[in-house]
This record gives sequence, C-alpha cells and structure tokens, in this order.
Amino acid sequence: MKFLLPLIASLCLLSTASAKKPNFLFIVVDDQSPFDLKVYDPKSPLDSPNIDRLAKEGLVFDGSYHMGSWSGAVCTCSRTMIMTGQSVWRIPKNIRKKSKKGGKKAVKPAPPAPRTLPELFNDAGYQTMRTCKQGNSYSVANGKFQIVKDATKRGETDETGSHWHGQQVMDYLGDRETKKTEEPFLIYFGFSHPHDERNGKPELLAKYGAENHRDPNSLPALNPKQPELPTNYLKAHPFSHGHPNLRDEVKVPGVWKNRDEATIRNELGREYACSENIDIQIGRVLEKLEAMGELDNTYIIYTSDHGMAIGRHGLQGKQNLYEHTWRVPYIVKGPGIKPGRVQGNIYLMDTLATLCDLAEIKPPKTNEGISFKPVLTGEKKTVRDVMFGAYAGGTKPGMRSVKKGDWKLVKFDVLDGEVRETQLFNLKDNPNEFLPEHGKKDPKLTDLSSSKEHAAKLQEMEALLKSEMERLNDPYPLWNQK
Repeated sequence: MKFLLPLIASLCLLSTASAKKPNFLFIVVDDQSPFDLKVYDPKSPLDSPNIDRLAKEGLVFDGSYHMGSWSGAVCTCSRTMIMTGQSVWRIPKNIRKKSKKGGKKAVKPAPPAPRTLPELFNDAGYQTMRTCKQGNSYSVANGKFQIVKDATKRGETDETGSHWHGQQVMDYLGDRETKKTEEPFLIYFGFSHPHDERNGKPELLAKYGAENHRDPNSLPALNPKQPELPTNYLKAHPFSHGHPNLRDEVKVPGVWKNRDEATIRNELGREYACSENIDIQIGRVLEKLEAMGELDNTYIIYTSDHGMAIGRHGLQGKQNLYEHTWRVPYIVKGPGIKPGRVQGNIYLMDTLATLCDLAEIKPPKTNEGISFKPVLTGEKKTVRDVMFGAYAGGTKPGMRSVKKGDWKLVKFDVLDGEVRETQLFNLKDNPNEFLPEHGKKDPKLTDLSSSKEHAAKLQEMEALLKSEMERLNDPYPLWNQK
C-alpha cells in the first residue's frame, strides 16, 4: 500500500499537468511588410534575432493575407477581422463621421459579432490582457479584455516607444508570478510601430544610417548604412491609385510626396530601426516566459495588421494589393507545432477560429474564418484555394485582387472611370510583380494581362474574381462585371 499511494499521487499530478490549458501570446505590429524580415527576404538588413528564433522553432506561413479594407485606415478593418472572425464586407463599422458643424461625432457601430476574441477567452476561464496603440481598431472588442494598457507610442525613448508596450507585458507577467496566478492567459501584445512617424531610438537609427527627417523642403542625406532600394522600387506608380490626397501617400512626415532614392532609403532605415526595437521587446517577453516555466505551454503568434509599400511600385502606404502590402508575416510557435514552412492560404480573420480551436473553445456562429489548426499539426498545407483582396477606401469601386495557385489578378476601377486597369501576374515567375515600368528584359517579368498567350488565363481569373465578389457580397461591382 505504501508504494501504491505515491503512484496514485504521481498519476494525479500527471493528469493535472496534461489537462493544463495552453497560454496564448498574440503579437501584432503596425504596418510591416513581410519582406522587411529575413524570414521572407534573406537579403533584408533588418536585425531581428528573436523573430528569427520564432521562425526557426515554429511554422512560417508563406500565404497569409488580410482580406482588405473599406477605409484608408486599413488597420481598422484588419484588426476588426481578427477580433470578430468576420470578412471585410461583414465586419461592423466602428467609425466616426463629420457633424454638421465640421467636427467629428461618435457613430454607433453596426451590431457586432455577439462573441469577440476576448469575450470567448474570458468565458473559457482565461485571464485576458491587452496592450496596443489607441484608435484605428475595434474598440467594442478591445474593452472586453480584463486588463487594458493601451497608448500610442511612436517616439524615440523607452517611455514613448515600443519599450513601453513591452514593459506592460513584463509588468503583467511579473504580477502573475507574484500572485501565483493559475488561470491560463491570452495576451494581445500590440505595438504602435513601425507605423509612421518612425521615430526610432538614436542608436538604432545610426545602425541603419537613418535620421528622423523633419524638413519638407529638403531631402535627407544618403548614407552607406541605409538599406538599399527595394527590388521593385519605382519613382512613381504608373497610374493613380484612386485615393486623392491620401495621407499615407502625400503627408507621411519625412517622406511627403517624395520618392527619390535618399528619401526611400532613409525611411526604410527608420522602419528597420523601429522594427528592431520591437524585436528587442519580444526577446524580453520570451525570456520572461522561459524563466517562469510558461514558454513551452504558450502558443506564440507573430503577425502584422497589413503590409507596407515604402517605395515599392512607387507607392508609400498600405492602400494597395501588391504582395508587399496585401500579404502579412505570420509565424506560429507552440506545443505540438513542428518547425517548417507552409503555404497556408490564411486570412487574419482565421485567427479567431484557430485560437479557439487550439484552446478547445467553440467559435461564435457569426465567425466566417477557418481554423488552420490542421495546418499547424501537419495534416494540411492549405485551408483554401482562392484568396480575395479589396481596397475601397478611396474612390469606388476601388481595387480588387484574386489569387489562385501561382496566378494573381489585380484590377483598378477608380476616379469615376478615369482609371480602369488590369494586371495579371504569375507569382512563381514574377514574385516581385514587376511592371513594364521596371524595364525587365525577361518577358515573364512583367504584367501579362495584355499577352495573347495568357488570354485564357486572364478570362479564367476574371471569372474567379467575379465569383468571389458575389460570394462575399462585395457592394461595388467593377466596370466589366454585369
């Protein structure tokens, strides 16, 4: 009997340990192209050892996208999709409109999804904590986190920059440790950078040869330490993107309307300085989780709300559907996930369904996302065949894109019919989406929409786009769609 009692106790402990719910650390940065990272572009000069570590120990998605936006503030839509699991035309519009007096008045959002990400985890016994920028998000859901430490921090000091967000998570974890909190956690670890103004820390700016340029009447100095121009850089986009006076294209401090080499290289340096500081904060949190013995039982997700142009295709902002901006980085590390790379074909809106699946929580009926847990466990390589993208934040209908396999169609229908353009890319042959303006001699490295050889593929992709727009209840048909 004296041998039996310790055995029973050991089995009870083993059962308790195996039944322990996993933790979640969801990291979302603001305005980062996947191609800023070595994970997606080995030639990138960005030093990000902690993100690299997550990629080495986790699963990297090569086909991760935000679905689009009906607002110039693309982050508003993308973050609302994360919180609700709903598609771009269905998410509630939590926006502000101008009053008759010229100011702005609050507008009640459309009925939100009954159950948002923090609510679902609250009810499942999780302790939920959030730190992120303020504004341009889904406030109805944000306020449901049990602990909220939000502030917009885009400065160059620890108190005014990314270190502040990192410290909120460090303080939260320290408090859990002191109180010996047993409940599992869901941490929404958001940053205000590398969104402009990209006021990086002085030592990191110096590392990338950048300066916080503030004079609109002069250009920053060229510096050999600055990142090189992007492979698909252009001095100007070949036609209007259809959103006149868009802030991100004409008013970003340090860039404005300039697209010269010195301006773009300096801005990329600022972007990388801010991104490296984010990586440093992630490292602090990972180290703390490891010291607490929680790292191995924590799913860590790293992503961005959308990509960013910064000189690519002659654009500066996030309001386009080229791969550098439509795609997002997405890396998942956690219990049972084998390191590797996968296509995935996931949207940001799939996050809610997937986190619920991993935590054994039933998603709400209003969820439209697909759990990609089978991809994380190696059972599948993708969760869908077709990817759809939309931008309708400017003149309508705006831009639309559809991708299947290696083929991608992009359409512009803006400025009351003044700009109606079609682009067709084979991303296997032309991953940088080179246009005729890039002057490549290889006939594969260009827009193929005018190629007779690919006329049938163009027709196929046009039909596919129309089908997706109808399926998703897109309210703005294009000029060539009945």
